[in-house]
Amino acid sequence: MTGKTPPRRLTRAESFVGVHYDFHAGPDCTAIGARTTRRMLNRIIDAVQPDYLQTDCKGHRGMSSYPTKVGHPAPGFVGDPLKLWREVTAARGVALFMHYSGVWDDEALKHHPSWSCVGANGKRDKRKTSVFGPYVDKLLIPQLKELCDVYGVDGVWIDGDCWATVPDYRPDVLAAFRRDTGIRAIPRRPKDPHHAAFLAYCREGFRRYVRHYVDTLRRHNPAFQVTSNWAFSSFMPEPVTANLPFLSGDYSCFDSINTARFEGRWLAQQGRPWDLMAWSFNGEMDNGDWSTKSIPQLQREAATVIALGGGFQAYFSQRRDGSVREWQLPLMAAAAAFCRARQSICQGGKLIPQIGLLYSRAAYYREQPGVFAWPDKYLNGLRGVLQALLDGQQVVDIVGEHHLAGRMKDYPVIIVPEWAHLDPAFRRELRDYVRNGGNLLLIGPRAAALFTRELGVRAKSAPADKKVWLAHQDGLAALLTLSQDVAPRPGTQTFGTLHPENDPESPAMPAATIRRYGRGQIAAVYANLGARYRTSTSPTVRDFLAALTRRLFPTPLVDVTGSHTVDVSAMHVRGQCVIHLVNTAGPHADRSVCIHDDIPPVGPLAVTLRLPRRPRAIRLAPDGGRLRFTWSKGAAHLTVKRLALHAALVVEA
Repeated sequence: MTGKTPPRRLTRAESFVGVHYDFHAGPDCTAIGARTTRRMLNRIIDAVQPDYLQTDCKGHRGMSSYPTKVGHPAPGFVGDPLKLWREVTAARGVALFMHYSGVWDDEALKHHPSWSCVGANGKRDKRKTSVFGPYVDKLLIPQLKELCDVYGVDGVWIDGDCWATVPDYRPDVLAAFRRDTGIRAIPRRPKDPHHAAFLAYCREGFRRYVRHYVDTLRRHNPAFQVTSNWAFSSFMPEPVTANLPFLSGDYSCFDSINTARFEGRWLAQQGRPWDLMAWSFNGEMDNGDWSTKSIPQLQREAATVIALGGGFQAYFSQRRDGSVREWQLPLMAAAAAFCRARQSICQGGKLIPQIGLLYSRAAYYREQPGVFAWPDKYLNGLRGVLQALLDGQQVVDIVGEHHLAGRMKDYPVIIVPEWAHLDPAFRRELRDYVRNGGNLLLIGPRAAALFTRELGVRAKSAPADKKVWLAHQDGLAALLTLSQDVAPRPGTQTFGTLHPENDPESPAMPAATIRRYGRGQIAAVYANLGARYRTSTSPTVRDFLAALTRRLFPTPLVDVTGSHTVDVSAMHVRGQCVIHLVNTAGPHADRSVCIHDDIPPVGPLAVTLRLPRRPRAIRLAPDGGRLRFTWSKGAAHLTVKRLALHAALVVEA
């Protein structure tokens, strides 16, 4: 007698909702599996109905939380808990992925110190393995094959990989660097000659390392799905050059909304299925002062991700014996149900180009001193400009050079936010884009200096960090930032003013200029708005940037007015135009407020949609029904009376 055939498990590319568990097993874990039961695992699945579960098998400490035969197991087990995870998930048709720490592995280096990378001071690292060394073939690949062959898991999510990789001064690496580049003197400090070349060499070493283990495992079992956490994300702002079936990353527990809206907009451009992981808790990283987030807090974080076309997962920590805290299941169940109600209007959506905000790989790698360092401090300009634009209800994509190559004309406006360097070929392509009818906005004196001739201005002073005030409408905003005074040449218009005092009657210099160039327009702002906006949000900066962008692009796809706490994105989903509205109100960016559950609704919102033809209907999803609208001059005009956390306007053509 045969049993029922288990349901087909979705691939990660097909998945939309998952749950991540990990606990980074260590020497204190002496009874792993003691409370892991079929009932516990079935309760997770019954409550959440996930497409996949992702659970711990090896954390940064390097000890495996299952009884591995090829790695370094934690001290004690009660049975084989991973076998139970696999049996239950397989029977329920739920995919099982493993949390596995890659480059970061303390235990491997305790047993094999020669596998480590070496610092510029010549000392071996006690945590970070070398991507040029034998670790990948001696431990990582054999252990992933064990997970595949012995346990039959569906794939692995490799943590501590790109962001744990550091410049490697192993003697064999230095010899290869000299041989391959011809550079003899090894740079050990950022200011040393050829330091950028050495970092580029280390980056390529990481890419080869990832391609090696991904391709080896794909040959071993084509169905085994492997990704490297944060690979080809904002940490690696470059084309995907490894055969990864999906991209993924876990975004910050602090200021999660602004982080997710940034990370998602990059991953959405990378041409692979993707998901982002929210942490279900928040607090002080150093002392473990964590509290579990509220249901509306996690639901809103999910909305920020799925409104950009990505999948969503949330991270819950396991106890030291590997069991899960079942009291937290209602939180993830509510977040998952929230996502499921919106899956048909989110999953697989493609963003509609409106404003392209440049994340320059060339400039970023030139400015940051690591291999794939945590990028946040080097992206203040980019992230601040994005936040200001989104706070002005603009539809914005984050795009790199490789996204824009050959398709700049798809974007009515391209913005270069405070980058000091662009590759010459890319600069020429931007000039041609404007000459052929595009609109280019440069923010900051360093970005403007790349196009001085095209802007038609003369510098009256050198760029300097000083206090100036931006005047717009009835407000002034203090900007302690890099600014410059310029004189426009004939044919160049000014826009807004900068002042040396908090007084609009004090001497003024142009805040921005605009000039026709060929069939298009080129504009520049002569102060760094983004870095300042991120640390000192100002409605004057927000409204100035919105007005300047509107001057360049007066007829966007969608206008939303009525609140500045609405994130707007536009997608094509299954042939339909879908406008997503996410309520960003509340103290989500306040580091003194870790947990909040009072997210005030916003509305009414006035919406204008410019469409090729009058739609048959416009409905408010997931459950709002059809909306009344008027149609005039190629635009639909309607009102959304109330926005709680998320809703979408679905245009039925």
